[in-house]
Amino acid sequence: MKTKVLMLVIALFMGAGSAMAKDKSEKFKVNGNCGMCEKRIEKAAKSVEGVSLADWDKKSKLISVTFDDQKTDVDKVQLAIAKVGHDTPKHKASDEVYNELPGCCQYDRSEKATKKHDHQHNH
Repeated sequence: MKTKVLMLVIALFMGAGSAMAKDKSEKFKVNGNCGMCEKRIEKAAKSVEGVSLADWDKKSKLISVTFDDQKTDVDKVQLAIAKVGHDTPKHKASDEVYNELPGCCQYDRSEKATKKHDHQHNH
């Protein structure tokens, strides 16, 4: 009888612990151009422990990520993406890694291009 009660108590604690883990979704910009970029960006995001979903849209240049906020945060996801050659709002890829990307994946990194996409107003 004690064993059954103990197992029930353990099961309740394990259930409560997993209920505290909360999935969080974020969207942010990631520079890239093509399908190869998409695969690389999504793979890098999913390599971060706690990330369950990563979907980059090449037209909007936005990635949607879903992750367990008890295991990781958006900063770690952005850092992982930058490490494979793609700039994010918080982290810039190193020139060495960026220069190793295939030609079709080398996006415009100029200040002018960044400002053009970030600055919006009506004329």
